[in-house]
Amino acid sequence: MATQVRQPLLDSAFMARLDQIDILSRKILAGKMKGERRSKRRGQSVEFADYRNYVIGDDLRFIDWNIYARLDRLFLKLFLEEEDLSLHILIDTSKSMDYGNPSKGRYIQQVAAALGYIGLVNYNRVSISAIADGVPATTGAMRGRTRVGQMLDFISNLEPAGPGNLAEACRRFALANRTRGVCVVLSDFFDKNGFENGLRYVAGGRYDLFAIQVLSPQEIDPDLQGDLKLVDVEDADMAEVSITQPLLKKYKNNLNAYCLSLKEFITRRGGTYLFTSTSVPFDTLVLNYLRERGLLG
Repeated sequence: MATQVRQPLLDSAFMARLDQIDILSRKILAGKMKGERRSKRRGQSVEFADYRNYVIGDDLRFIDWNIYARLDRLFLKLFLEEEDLSLHILIDTSKSMDYGNPSKGRYIQQVAAALGYIGLVNYNRVSISAIADGVPATTGAMRGRTRVGQMLDFISNLEPAGPGNLAEACRRFALANRTRGVCVVLSDFFDKNGFENGLRYVAGGRYDLFAIQVLSPQEIDPDLQGDLKLVDVEDADMAEVSITQPLLKKYKNNLNAYCLSLKEFITRRGGTYLFTSTSVPFDTLVLNYLRERGLLG
């Protein structure tokens, strides 16, 4: 029996387009080490920004002695300070992501790979974490284009499995990652315990949160009818139902209300919410919608 070859998450032509994009943040994010990101703050990096008058106590090394020789006045050189930005990408790997056509799991892997690539080639500090019932795997902090292969291999090897526990996963992530930065959560946010307890760990505070809810067309508009036995893919819980048009209408209303409550919860805490179906090409989501929402620029 022939082994099915999985297509790469990103092709070379798409990665070339991503080279022109960078991660943005609405917050002031200062890393612990000098990076390749230019800041509007004035500091002591290599790129000249401006002059100001010397005052007692300034570092004499930054006096422009050429100007002093011409004007007999002391001026201090100012430089653009460079700072790095931390990008945390959380990928839902619970069993519910292994559903839909196109698959939710594959879709969020491609989105995560694109964001990770953008972060790495712009020399941001990037970490990718799988989240399900906890944080089963993480890359740790990576920097630079040379880590792209490692990042893509990590994401490609993630397999949806087991139950979801958003609260426990976000709690463990927040305890292990105290660096301020951009946090992108890719999930369907279907959790029997709700999304509130989990998202409280990453909404507001030190993270610039972007929550991307991904559902399949079959979940948004299910094509079901008759008497069915439905089985929860995560915990095998079963329910026997008779599918009628009024029941489908109630399902859609409940789904819309759930998504709206998720959006309101996130936006009230200063985060950004984005809903997408896997029927939307992932490159369109990245190149258009995420730029419109201010994550990329």
